[in-house]
Amino acid sequence: MKPRPATIEDLDVIMDLVGKARGIMRSSGNMNQWTDGYPSRELIEEDIRLGHGFVEVPDEGGDPIAYFAYIEGIEPTYNTIYEGEWLDADSPYAVIHRLASAPETHGVFDAVIAFATSRVGNIKIDTHRDNRIMQHNILKHGFSYCGIIYLESGAERLAYQLISA
Repeated sequence: MKPRPATIEDLDVIMDLVGKARGIMRSSGNMNQWTDGYPSRELIEEDIRLGHGFVEVPDEGGDPIAYFAYIEGIEPTYNTIYEGEWLDADSPYAVIHRLASAPETHGVFDAVIAFATSRVGNIKIDTHRDNRIMQHNILKHGFSYCGIIYLESGAERLAYQLISA
C-alpha cells in the first residue's frame, strides 16, 4: 500500500473506514474511545483542507483502505505531560492521529510509520488506555511510553514517542 493526500472525494470512504475502526475498538473491549461522533465528518474535512489527511491505497490502486492524520508541528495537548516526560521535548516533531482501517486490512500501522519516519525523525502519538490493539502496535514499532496527556475535553491519553535516526 502507498499513502497519498486525502481528497474531499475520499470522504465517504474515509467515514466508512472510521465506522469500521470504531467497530474494531468496540469488539476488542474499547468502549470509550471515538464516542459522541468523533472523529466527525467536519473534522476529517478540516484535516483534508489543512493538508493533514492521508489515505493508504492498495499498490494496484482503487479505493482507500486506511485513513490517518499526519501533522507536523506543535500539538497543544502535548505541551504538558504527566507522570513522565517526552524523550525529546525540544526538537520539531510530527503527530499521527485518527488512524482508521477496515478489519481485513493488515500492515496499515507499518505503512503509516514508514511514511511518517521518512519525513521526520521524531514522532509522537497517543491512544486511549483501553485501546490495547493500538498500544500493541505502538510498542511493536519501537515507540517509548512517555506519560499521560489530556485532550482539550479533559480525557486522558497514554502518550508515546519514537525518535528514529
